[in-house]
Amino acid sequence: MNDGDETSAAREAKRFGPLGTVLVIIPTYNEAENVESVVERVRTSVPEAHVLVADDNSPDGTGKLADQLAADDEQVHVLHRKGKEGLGAAYLAGFRWGLERGYGVLVEMDADGSHRPEELPRLLTALGGADLVLGSRWVPGGRVVNWPAHRKLISRGGSTYSRLLLDVPIRDVTGGFRAFRRETLEGLGLADVASQGYCFQVDLARRSIRAGYHVVEVPITFVDREFGDSKMSRDIFVEALWRVTAWGVRERVGRLTSHRRTP
Repeated sequence: MNDGDETSAAREAKRFGPLGTVLVIIPTYNEAENVESVVERVRTSVPEAHVLVADDNSPDGTGKLADQLAADDEQVHVLHRKGKEGLGAAYLAGFRWGLERGYGVLVEMDADGSHRPEELPRLLTALGGADLVLGSRWVPGGRVVNWPAHRKLISRGGSTYSRLLLDVPIRDVTGGFRAFRRETLEGLGLADVASQGYCFQVDLARRSIRAGYHVVEVPITFVDREFGDSKMSRDIFVEALWRVTAWGVRERVGRLTSHRRTP
């Protein structure tokens, strides 16, 4: 459990309101082999939840498959985007769509089955006493299945680097299985979020901690995709490394400058 800047007394005094209707946002790009299965599993695991497939004009027909799912289920919706603009842009568009329609909880979830929908109820239960809940691979009880050693090293190393450089008490800073209260997203200043790749997750995590939100990590089992290709690339990795380093250096310089000005 990670408490940000809140004291124990402040957390105990805080009263979290009801969650409201859940919207699970699933960004897709060439996920025709996975989208039907993951949507069905979400609807089975949390029947009251709605699903938004945010498709970046997938050439493999993912968007059309999602339209068919939406036609058969009034709790499934599709957001058609013009093209591939990155994970961050897809989630921001999904957040805007959900907030405009009054959803009380907005969930991030991968389309490839790596985030198991069957674990979503545990995240939502934890959100009853939190502002943001992260599904974590790197807390006790969390694990990764079917990843080679070098992938685990890169992922865990990236989270550790981000956690230490940005001084955020989160073990899995880069994880993308998350449940936000709408009030949390509204308070994060999403209009100036520029990160587009996987560092988008780091950005929202650090903003949540800086804003004093109560952040909780729930252990999950992360399963490598069975179908389709990973969207991770060298450019995404470089962007994440560059942005995290820049944020960390800027914050440290700011604290040092402020300290020197203090009489």
